[in-house]
Amino acid sequence: MSLMKERVAELFRAQFGEPAVIVRSPGRINLIGEHTDYNLGFVLPAAVDKAIYIAIGPRNDEAIHLYAGDLEESFTSSLHDLKPTAKQWPNYLLGVADQLEKNGHRLAGFNAVVIGDVPLGAGLSSSAAVECATIFAMNEMWSLGLDRLSMVKMAQKAEHEFAGVKCGIMDQFASMFGQTGKVIQLDCRSLEYAYIPFNMEGIRIILFDTGVKHSLASSAYNKRREECEAGVALIQQKFPEVKSLRDASIEMVETCLAGKEVAVYHRCKYMVEEIDRLQKACTRLEQGDMAGFGEYMFETHEGLSKLYEVSCKELDVLASLARDCKGVLGARMMGGGFGGCTINLVKEDQVDETIAFIAEQYAKIFEKRPQHYIVAIDNGTSLL
Repeated sequence: MSLMKERVAELFRAQFGEPAVIVRSPGRINLIGEHTDYNLGFVLPAAVDKAIYIAIGPRNDEAIHLYAGDLEESFTSSLHDLKPTAKQWPNYLLGVADQLEKNGHRLAGFNAVVIGDVPLGAGLSSSAAVECATIFAMNEMWSLGLDRLSMVKMAQKAEHEFAGVKCGIMDQFASMFGQTGKVIQLDCRSLEYAYIPFNMEGIRIILFDTGVKHSLASSAYNKRREECEAGVALIQQKFPEVKSLRDASIEMVETCLAGKEVAVYHRCKYMVEEIDRLQKACTRLEQGDMAGFGEYMFETHEGLSKLYEVSCKELDVLASLARDCKGVLGARMMGGGFGGCTINLVKEDQVDETIAFIAEQYAKIFEKRPQHYIVAIDNGTSLL
């Protein structure tokens, strides 16, 4: 962490002088509960020890000067001209400034430098980490008095309006609220949350990266939302009290959707099962039954692949190879889908064998070895 802090400070000094504020905001994993957030179900994320770092300082004019250290790219704009840009990375910072202005906070111009060690395109929500780092830094620099939940909601809106991704609230929430050694059971309807200890004794979390880059902004993500909404509309005809799939039971899905449009039926069946599965998985965690928890992860992958259809051949192969490893307690694709990583719970004494086996077998099929990342559960957004 201190190395990254020094590096972002040096980059800032080289261009702008001394930074006013330096903030770290982590990427996140989600152990179980995928695509449930925009259906107002539960999710089970945690912040990780890979993060985005921002150094920021105020200006005496209305100009905005941004620098992405890892890309070695600069971008300039103005507070008078806050609008999405074709170059994607500035949108995460500009969108936050736009949200603050819309919420009545008068800003000045600013300089900002961003770097990170969150692997891009791996499904660790580097974009949410940038947004959370930015809003946390601005809140500190201008003493805006915002609480964490307000910042999370604005960061999410920034993603909707400037990045064009109608994401649920999980990514920003996990980045902002993470705690070492704990997962967050977040109710995406009420935003009530509870920390559940995640017993990492003798276990490592390993991500295997397919190397297939996915864009959450792709039409497929928004299409899944529409299919879930279509299912809710059909269920409401018979059960008007159902406002989202969070309110639906598997019996309702079978009664109202079986035999209708098959895609809508499959999406809703997966979703209702996943919301239920997450709650059962949390009970396993509370009992310290990590093997039982891992079984639910395998079930989730099956549902995401066959019913929700957001997997891809590479992800399915990684999940299947993990099944064949005696050291793996659970594995599934993580994130929006169509690429990115699988998340695996691996016994500590089997880590090397597992990595070697999966890499070799994957290379035989796809002629490339998957990148892997070992991550630990860490604290959320913080001032450095």
